[in-house]
Order: sequence, then structure tokens, then C-alpha cells
Amino acid sequence: MRSPTATWIAAAVALPACVALVACVSPAEHEKLRRKVIDMERSGGAEGATRERLADMAAEVSRLQQENAELRGRIEVVEHRAEEALGEARAARQQLGELQAQVTVGGASAPPPAANEAEEAGVSVAELDAYRRAYAAWRDDDPGTCVDRFRNFLQTYPSSPYADDAAYWMADCYFKQGDFKTAVLRFDDVVNRYPSGNKAADALYRQGEALLRMGPGYGGAAGKAFERMLKEYPDSGRAAEAQKQLDLLKAG
Repeated sequence: MRSPTATWIAAAVALPACVALVACVSPAEHEKLRRKVIDMERSGGAEGATRERLADMAAEVSRLQQENAELRGRIEVVEHRAEEALGEARAARQQLGELQAQVTVGGASAPPPAANEAEEAGVSVAELDAYRRAYAAWRDDDPGTCVDRFRNFLQTYPSSPYADDAAYWMADCYFKQGDFKTAVLRFDDVVNRYPSGNKAADALYRQGEALLRMGPGYGGAAGKAFERMLKEYPDSGRAAEAQKQLDLLKAG
């Protein structure tokens, strides 16, 4: 199909020839042909402008597609980072839950006392936990911490069913520190305050033992502690040891 431009060129070439042949066209027809040529020229210019606009539009579409692709890439990066952050947050929450499910006892992690165990003992979970923490210090051979924790326990829970045990272990912590005089007084407190407790007989024996550590001048007082233990607690597991100590003291 011939383009408008080609048609216009052909017409331009043919026009002089027609003019040369005076009989070719009339003035009216010549005017009509001239206008037609002008219209075709205008049509050809419009077509060029349209092609230029289409080219510009294609370039714009290409640019927008590229920007869209870059934007999608950025969104994917952000989504990936958000997923990573969410995973880290979940891991942190899980770790925190595990830490909260543990109680540090004597430098080691141990499960917290169960609520039903505390209920069976007739104490609160906090009370049982405080006793266990103090006992852990004794078990770890940390007498300074042991004394502090048991003292705080007895001040906070003076009527606790663990009070006699707490008083006994606190006295033993003084013994471990080499503070035998205070240990004697603390063991005596155990016997006087909790005479029916399971630590009374042991406290009397340990009182005699602490007196012996204080030197030869306290041998008589130690003997009286052993004698009292044999008299008041003859069925104690410490009875044989107390009798042996008495025999050694009598033998000089």
C-alpha cells in the first residue's frame, strides 16, 4: 500500500506535466488537486507526529516497567528482612521462656519448686524457693552466702516448717567459717527453739564439737553437751558418736 508521502511525491511530479498540457485539468480541478495535495501533506506530518508520540510512549512504558521491577526487588528485600526479624523475635521469646522456667540455684540452673510440692509442705512457692537457694549455698560450700540467705529466710519466714533446718544449717555455716563461738550459740538456739525438731540431737552434738574446736579449756562444756544429747535423745543416730567423744574426754 502506497504511503501518503509517496502519493504526494507522485502527485507533485505529475502536476507540472499536467500544467504543461493545458488541456489536462481545468482551473477548478487544479484547485481541488492542490488542496488534496496539501491535505495529504498534512496527513503525512500528523502521521510522523503520531509515530513520534508512540515512540515516546513506548520509552515511558519501558521506564515505568524498569522502575516497577526495581520496586518489587526492594519490597522483596524488605519482606525478607522482616521475616528474619520475626524469626529472631520468636527465638528470643522462646529463650526468655526457657530462662523464666529456670531458677539459678548456687550457680547452677534447677527447675523451680513445683506449686503442688510447696502446697504439700504448707508453704508458698517463694518460701520453698528461698530455703532451697540458701541450702544450695551451704551445699556449694559458700558459708558467707549461706549465712546471709538463711538469716534472711528466718527473718522473712520465722514460723516456717523449715525454720529449724534453716537455723541448723546457718549454725553449720558459721562452723565452716571457723567462727566456732557463734556456731556454739547458733546450735544452742536450734535445741532451745526447736527441741522436737529433727535437727535438735544433731545440734547438741555439733555444739559439743564446736566447743572442742575452741580449745582444751572448753572440754568440760563439750562433755556436758554430749551428755545432754545422750540423755534427751538416746535413740539419735549421733548417740554412739557422742558416747565416743565422752570416752575420749574422760581418758584425757
